[in-house]
Amino acid sequence: MKQLHRKDLFGWSVFNEERNLDFHSVLWVHPQGNVAIDPLPLSAHDRKHLQALGGAKFVVITNFDHVRAGWLMAQEYGAKLYGPAGDKDLIPFSCDVWLDGNEEIVPGLTVYGLAGSKTPGELALLLEDETLITGDLIRCHVGGELCLLPDDKLQDKSQAVASVKRLAALPDIKTVLPGDGWPLFNNGGDALRRLAASL
Repeated sequence: MKQLHRKDLFGWSVFNEERNLDFHSVLWVHPQGNVAIDPLPLSAHDRKHLQALGGAKFVVITNFDHVRAGWLMAQEYGAKLYGPAGDKDLIPFSCDVWLDGNEEIVPGLTVYGLAGSKTPGELALLLEDETLITGDLIRCHVGGELCLLPDDKLQDKSQAVASVKRLAALPDIKTVLPGDGWPLFNNGGDALRRLAASL
């Protein structure tokens, strides 16, 4: 796993040839137990690193299309599995906790529900007010600029736009870590506001 912009944040990625971009997973090393977000399958190297960091106590899935290796990781580490309540009928296994938004998974990690995306229950996560972690709705196909999921993938564009604008109104975001595409370690809040203004 690669260290991200904080000493307690790590990520691992897989390049998707069909979409010509990287898919990402995030691990937050937290005093109450490590939180894995949208975990992809682990290489032997990354598995060893994860074990050295203390494994995972919480696994969070942001939407049905990011199930990835979430259930397997939860089983392997005995982690508590969190999923989006709106996607409950789509996810092929049961989660320990179903999230709607406005919950706190561990102190400092807040859940936001997003409407109008390609699945009904998509979530975004805000880590200590400054780092936004997104699933599919907000992405970064070109370095430094955020974009919205294509219109033909959205269930309701007006609701999706409202969701983006609600996140863009949060005052302290500095970093945006999309599930798909480039991370924005600096000026992520500015990029988010530019995206919201363009919609």
